Amino acid sequence: MRNRIYGKQLGSDSEHRRALLRNLAAGLFEHGQIETTMPRAKAVQPFVEKIITIAKKGGLHARRQVESRLNDRKIHAWVADPNVPESRKTNIYFELPDADSIEFNRYGELRKSPRLVQHIMTAVADRFRDRDGGYTRIVRTGRHRLGDGGDIVVLQFVGEEEGPQIGGGTSTRRKIADRRTAYAASLRKDDVTEEAAPAEPEEESVGEDQASVEAAEQVEADMPEAAAETTEESANEVDAADEDADKPSED
Repeated sequence: MRNRIYGKQLGSDSEHRRALLRNLAAGLFEHGQIETTMPRAKAVQPFVEKIITIAKKGGLHARRQVESRLNDRKIHAWVADPNVPESRKTNIYFELPDADSIEFNRYGELRKSPRLVQHIMTAVADRFRDRDGGYTRIVRTGRHRLGDGGDIVVLQFVGEEEGPQIGGGTSTRRKIADRRTAYAASLRKDDVTEEAAPAEPEEESVGEDQASVEAAEQVEADMPEAAAETTEESANEVDAADEDADKPSED
């Protein structure tokens, strides 16, 4: 019996599950969005939003409550890491610290960088100061995890929805709507083709009329030449008759 048991178990015990939620929440607070599976995203979403609500209150008591739910740690060390490409050293949710403000010791260990709790109390709380709840959203990517085929989603803070959706897949409703639109377009195309089909004989008759006109013009152009030839032949016949008349008869 599930007496006094609530929430997603995520296939692990309470200690493992608590550590998992803390790490997911820390990654979301640091980067603004994370990629995980749908059950984990749904499990960590209320956990993150409660922390943001507490951080918005401000004060020492709120800070201690946040520290009791999250393990304070150093963040944004990757900003000064030379192995991270420059194209990935961007963040549309928060302003990143300067690389000069992050220090490493001679062994390459992180010595100085911003702290997670301070980042939540200042940057995250100020970002949602005028918003009452609903700080995160889940976006489906249309991809599945290798092995168990779990849905891979993106859990991110709201407020940066100007760009296109991240999801690469198409919903079933959208596919049905697209098929209906394509079918209606094909019907309209067939109707237009049928209406334009009777006009083809008229075009042929127009072409025949044009050919008749051209033939008549050609005949009219040839008529002066034929008349001139006939006149010349008649004149030659008259001259020949006159010459015959002028000759003396042998009798």
